[in-house]
Amino acid sequence: MLALIEGLVQAAVLSLTALGLSLVFGVMRVVNVAHGEFFMLGAVIAWWVATLVGTNPALGFIAALIAAPIIAGLIAVITDWLVLKRINYDPEATIVATIGLLYILQQSVLMTFGPDARPVEAPFNTRLAIPWIENTDAGWALYWPWGLSTTSYKLFVIVAAIALLSLIWYIMSRTKLGLILRATQLDSETALAFGIPVERVYALVFGIGAALAAVAAVLIVPIQQAHYLMGADPLLLSFIVVIIGGLGSLRGTVIAALIIGMSDGIISVFFTPTLAKIMATLLVAMVLVYRPQGLFGTRRV
Repeated sequence: MLALIEGLVQAAVLSLTALGLSLVFGVMRVVNVAHGEFFMLGAVIAWWVATLVGTNPALGFIAALIAAPIIAGLIAVITDWLVLKRINYDPEATIVATIGLLYILQQSVLMTFGPDARPVEAPFNTRLAIPWIENTDAGWALYWPWGLSTTSYKLFVIVAAIALLSLIWYIMSRTKLGLILRATQLDSETALAFGIPVERVYALVFGIGAALAAVAAVLIVPIQQAHYLMGADPLLLSFIVVIIGGLGSLRGTVIAALIIGMSDGIISVFFTPTLAKIMATLLVAMVLVYRPQGLFGTRRV
């Protein structure tokens, strides 16, 4: 049960992070190498806001949950208008540009935030005992071992991620904004011919992708710690999830995040985190060999 909860927490955060990367690639057809740094930026902003608020961790968390995605999204939108738009969203040039953005964000945070990892207090952190059922000589018995427990905040992370994913699904499938995004994803030239401002849509999508990564970081930073190098693992795992699920497939991204997150959490509890990364890499290799378009992707003609 403990390994299951840890896996669900990993899957919840990873699904939000990878969904931002998948959305950017699906609509804009560009690879954002700096996506992990927006995750890092969200965690650092969460620590900064919590420090400014002071002694009330719940108020600091709520303020960080509002400020981090807004600031990260605005930086992404400005980057789109100043850089990506100037290079006409060329795939190769975009990779180079976002690598440059990666180092700019990372070194800027290092100069202002410092190299040390900083903890952020959870808004609530009640210990919850994990029960188990055991077959004894007297029959089945239910145990409530106080030594084996989790926290209420970890359960909140799982519920919050499910709520956010449901909201994104509703926006994409049931609203006019979702229709515009899907139309741009299918054929940007036809969408432009029908009056859709494609460049504004691109800027909006790039900002939403960064905001989702920042929200995921705010959710996980009370469990981990904020530091300027924490964007590497989320970026790597997000690429793994997007490749397995299918480039641009939101459903595939969520399912692949569940697979990778659960396996990462469970294997890390029983074995080592390194083994979890090795297994994920082997899974990517198998998908690329036997189904290059991913589990739910479509093969392009």
